[in-house]
Amino acid sequence: MQALGGLGGLGTNPIEYLTHETGIWALRLLCLTLLMTPLRRITGWSWPMRLRRMLGLYAFFYACLHLSIWIGLDLFFDWTLIWDDVLNRPYITLGFTAWLLLLPLAVTSTDAMMRRLKRRWVQLHRLVYPAAILAVLHFWWLTRADYREPLLYGVILAVLLGWRVIQRWPWKAWSGSARRLG
Repeated sequence: MQALGGLGGLGTNPIEYLTHETGIWALRLLCLTLLMTPLRRITGWSWPMRLRRMLGLYAFFYACLHLSIWIGLDLFFDWTLIWDDVLNRPYITLGFTAWLLLLPLAVTSTDAMMRRLKRRWVQLHRLVYPAAILAVLHFWWLTRADYREPLLYGVILAVLLGWRVIQRWPWKAWSGSARRLG
């Protein structure tokens, strides 16, 4: 980042650039995290599952950077203004809610918490799905002109979540009998 700043690569609004880049990386890492299960199931490889927790924590780290830059550098810790934005600007409400949903996932990502929470751990970590949806909507709503990038992330997320729906859908139970009848 320093090299970019020294060369003027942060643009005319470096705070906006840093906020955008950390948010994009949080979203990319969140999508990569969600890719690990389909990748394992489709390929049979086990190594993606070893990366999933690390990628999720990196996604949370970048989401924290994103939030911290907005709070500290953009709004200078003006808590009245921050809460006013969270409550009155829908895209900020969505982004903050996504961060709040990711917070318990990061806190409970240790092996000890997995053992302690048992089955509830899996249920809790399903919060990643609404968090990812809210993150994409956050990006979409803050975009003013060119919607191609948020649309791309929306399509990626739709494919990743759609794959999960198809894997769990009840029609799999009767699809074999339908083939025999047809």
